[in-house]
Amino acid sequence: MGDHGSWITLLGLGVIVAGVAARLNILLVVTASALVTPLLAGRTPYEAVAMLGRYATSSRYISVMWTILPLIGLLEWAGLSAAARGLVSRLSLKTPGHVLRGYFLMRQIAAALGLTSLGGQVQMVRPLIAPMAEEAGRAMTNGTLTKEEGEMLRAAAAATDNVAGFFGEDIFLAVASILLMQAVLEANGVQVSPWQLSFWAIPSALMALTVSWICFRRLDRRLRR
Repeated sequence: MGDHGSWITLLGLGVIVAGVAARLNILLVVTASALVTPLLAGRTPYEAVAMLGRYATSSRYISVMWTILPLIGLLEWAGLSAAARGLVSRLSLKTPGHVLRGYFLMRQIAAALGLTSLGGQVQMVRPLIAPMAEEAGRAMTNGTLTKEEGEMLRAAAAATDNVAGFFGEDIFLAVASILLMQAVLEANGVQVSPWQLSFWAIPSALMALTVSWICFRRLDRRLRR
């Protein structure tokens, strides 16, 4: 198909962008994109469905995360969220920004050392970081934190985990993304070592930290108003 065909396959990303913008179910959007992309590359509908099934079955380990949900539910029922809120007062975390900054640093440093499992939406954000941020918000607003502000803090906690983990893990030498980038570059005639890719991931991680730090300050100012 040539260069023209390779560019057409990128329209599969447009399906994701359009689906997210329309606030459609993200699982349906990703599935649609996974089917549209091979079709644009010239594959038959049968081959597109076969590829989707093959990659789904080869990545069954992803479903393991669901096994931890009953444990998280049991811990929350036993008072994990209440303990997290109490930890806020004991650590003198006066604003949600303090909570999120501390978690961002911990998450990014851990990911840079290869400890990507030290954190996550299910293990850390939902039961611990989000309640801590909300409790700090209540203390900051003298107990007048609204439902919308609470949802905003939960979203900020989730985004903190995603950004810190994403930009931190690329610093680790043996992470899958580094090895994938090296393989793609070498396949296109660009010789680069994993050490070089890891080193040049540091400026991006520092920039992500700086931008997030500014966002945390703006979040605190918004609650103060």
